[in-house]
Amino acid sequence: LQVIIDKFGDHIEPHAQALVAQLSNAFDQYCNAGEDDDDDDAAMAAAQCLECIATVLKGICEKPELYKSLEPQLIPLVLKILGNDGDYIEYLECALDILTFLTYFPEEITPTLWQAFPLIYVAFDQWAYDYLSLMVPPLQAFIAKDPAAFLQGSAVLPEGTVTYADLIFAIVAKTVSNDRSSESECRQALSLFLSILHSCHGLVDSYLPMINEISLGKLGQQVNSENPLTRIAIYQVIGSALYYNAPLELAELEKRGVTEQVFNKWIMDAEASMGEKFLPRKLTILGLAAILTVPPTSMPVSIANAIPVIISQTVTLSMKLREDAEKHAIEDVQDDQDGPISFSAAQLEEDDGHEGFAEDEDVTNEVDEAYKKALNGVSGWDSDIAKFLMGDFDDDGDDFDDEYISYLDSVDELLYLSDTMKAAFAQNPEFYQQIQQAMSPEAVAGVQKIFGAANMIRSSQQQ
Repeated sequence: LQVIIDKFGDHIEPHAQALVAQLSNAFDQYCNAGEDDDDDDAAMAAAQCLECIATVLKGICEKPELYKSLEPQLIPLVLKILGNDGDYIEYLECALDILTFLTYFPEEITPTLWQAFPLIYVAFDQWAYDYLSLMVPPLQAFIAKDPAAFLQGSAVLPEGTVTYADLIFAIVAKTVSNDRSSESECRQALSLFLSILHSCHGLVDSYLPMINEISLGKLGQQVNSENPLTRIAIYQVIGSALYYNAPLELAELEKRGVTEQVFNKWIMDAEASMGEKFLPRKLTILGLAAILTVPPTSMPVSIANAIPVIISQTVTLSMKLREDAEKHAIEDVQDDQDGPISFSAAQLEEDDGHEGFAEDEDVTNEVDEAYKKALNGVSGWDSDIAKFLMGDFDDDGDDFDDEYISYLDSVDELLYLSDTMKAAFAQNPEFYQQIQQAMSPEAVAGVQKIFGAANMIRSSQQQ
């Protein structure tokens, strides 16, 4: 049956509901037989039923409206596997795959499906610690699809009523502090902080101290590690926190007396270790640029003194990220009706006669769609998550990081950097004139390239 579904997956949509109903009923029968009679063959058949269900869900992922009609069969099945103290742990991997399909692809998450959220935590905490990598994708989807429900939700546990947010923090804290955890698992757990900071903008101020306590504690353990991947994951959290609320995040760093050390190491790793990884560079750009929204008189002294370096590094990262995104995406974007936007070096040198950081144009939030497609890379999250779920995803070495599509994709980092620099210069001209004088001619020219690229993006949008 799975071979047939695989082969004719594109034509499976009209039969999806009937197939899932039959497979769910068959799973219950085989599962009960395997449990009652200790029948290994029945247990294997039950697992194969779940694999077939996942294959059906993969086949209809481009028609997410169909998932809702399947929930009456699938939600009880998932809750049964998650909610019986590990009695069905042999089916947990498939159940989490199914849950990821149900949470990611539909536009909304139904109240009934939210019943699975606290069960994931209980499973992680009590009997399925080693399944964290499969738990993170549905947890991310829960948070991103309905931040209000996430922030308002709570679960009644033996220790009392606990908010859903506190459950996430407990998962991350336990993972990064447990000697059993691999560094890959720590990075996956830390990515849950990204989901919260990106999806709950302005709503989780009270959690910033805990985010920093956990993240910076882990950074202290990893500061001299030869493998920079966990440090890079932590920089993503710090960058997201700065973008979320730069004054609050700087205050947290200052409170712990680590501001200068963190930024020095961050900039060093950004130059040497981020390579062509998209998300770390984007979040570094957004985080460092967000510092410029803080009035100079409110900046920590170490940050105010480092502004020339911060601007130079952010500009360099932004230009390199744009160049790499164009290079990797050009083949796919060429098939687009309008084609890719390509900026030559000569075009970027044209700065419309502006010198330094001054800019008279109005700052807007328009984003050129073709440019954004190039920055988002060749493949989308939908196809990547489907590959991940069906075992076709190669995550050796770098986790799921390069394929993870941030929920800040609607923010173009080059435009944000350009707008932020212009606004900072307009609001504090004397301070930033001194900053400009402290920067190298190459760095100032880089700023002009950013302004030129931003102008061209917006000009193309108006055509």
